[in-house]
Amino acid sequence: MSSNDSPAASAVVRPAATPAAAAAAPVPTLRYRRVLLKLSGEALMGDDAYGINAGTLQRMVREIASVVAMGVELAIVIGGGNIFRGVAGGAAGMDRATADYMGMLATVMNSLALQDALRQHGVVARVQSALKIEQVVEPYIRPKALRYLEEGKVVIFAAGTGNPFFTTDTAAALRGAEMGVEVVLKATKVDGVYSADPMLDPSAQRFTRISFDEAIARHLKVMDATAFALCRDRKLPIKVFSILGEDALQRALCSDDEGTLVHV
Repeated sequence: MSSNDSPAASAVVRPAATPAAAAAAPVPTLRYRRVLLKLSGEALMGDDAYGINAGTLQRMVREIASVVAMGVELAIVIGGGNIFRGVAGGAAGMDRATADYMGMLATVMNSLALQDALRQHGVVARVQSALKIEQVVEPYIRPKALRYLEEGKVVIFAAGTGNPFFTTDTAAALRGAEMGVEVVLKATKVDGVYSADPMLDPSAQRFTRISFDEAIARHLKVMDATAFALCRDRKLPIKVFSILGEDALQRALCSDDEGTLVHV
């Protein structure tokens, strides 16, 4: 724990706080220091049918800013399903590789929107793309991305893996392994991994922790198969949580009870 995270340091930063106030608002204890956050493009839509909802984007930016202020080194992979998805109906009849490249460009658009929103909130972010679009974003260079993280900058990885037929889940697992993160945080609309679909089965139970092997044996869909296998082989845990609640990201980083941890 850094000096800024300790209760004593909090008293120095906020000298006007009384002991009672400090006790009422304890400083959360981080479980992870370097993480990769996987956001779906749909998470940016809010209640809209497509595109980026300004209110939803601002709420996510506040969540990201709060954990960065706590000292978290944060990398982000974001999908493009709110704009275009290669396997969606809009791509019907289209060559799959072409459709996937269009989806990658959609992730670049989302990444630029997130970077700009973070900038307006005072958070420094860098976008690195797996596709070379150097007039718009810098290309993915691993040593540079690692240096950005060490400097406290948010790094947003765009364009997936840069290859068709691979999902942004796989990009999240790949970049997470390359960055040496402690956990991949998969932000969804559901608050964890359940024994069955909670929308269809009211008796479905949420797991707090589950091993990779048990998740496979139970046929539970956590990520796509390629991403899941990569995380298991690299012994990289996945935490599935709901991004919809207030301070959801902070709770996922600080609480063992938030979401579901998939571990080796």
